[in-house]
Amino acid sequence: MSMYTSIVSFFQEGGLFMYPITLVLAIGAAVAAERYVYLTRSKSVNRKLWDEIMPMLRSGKYQQAMSMTAKSDVAISRILNYGLARIKSARRREDIEAAMEEGLMEIVPRLEKRTPYLAAFANIATLLGLLGTIIGLIQAFTAVAKADPSVKAELLSSSISVAMNTTAFGLMVAIPLLLIYTMLQSKTTEIVDSLEMASVKFLNIVTERAKPEGG
Repeated sequence: MSMYTSIVSFFQEGGLFMYPITLVLAIGAAVAAERYVYLTRSKSVNRKLWDEIMPMLRSGKYQQAMSMTAKSDVAISRILNYGLARIKSARRREDIEAAMEEGLMEIVPRLEKRTPYLAAFANIATLLGLLGTIIGLIQAFTAVAKADPSVKAELLSSSISVAMNTTAFGLMVAIPLLLIYTMLQSKTTEIVDSLEMASVKFLNIVTERAKPEGG
């Protein structure tokens, strides 16, 4: 109970700026949770679809693979669908590769969507904390100037302590948001790298199957 009381006291003494920092924390946590779930699911379904399509590609069943990717909205299916659609008309490997890069360019913004907000929220929380502290210090010095000389030192000390609460809280919000932002960025990069690797494997399979026909 004493810990709960300390937290409530810390929050109340911080002043009005504790509320917007709390709002930033709530929005940041919601964005982080949504992005984590989306990226985790995306990685899982991409792997599952790739494992299902790989045997079709190796056996040259491109039409069957194309039918499967056309029905799916999974990231890797969009990229493969671009490549499969270009196989018949493409004269060079580079033509298929360009088509798949086009698909990747459509997918990447969806993977990166909203993640940069977390870095912005971390900066906003820090700045709100500093602003709250500065305003608190201004109010403290104003109050001390009008106070009795015998209590000035004690009053100033307690006022500064309270004013620093907003900076502390802003940093307590900003640091986790930055860590989560870094983690999600790493997760996004991992998914993009896996999509690029799948594209290369697809191109290699198509090229290898085309060699006997061409030679």
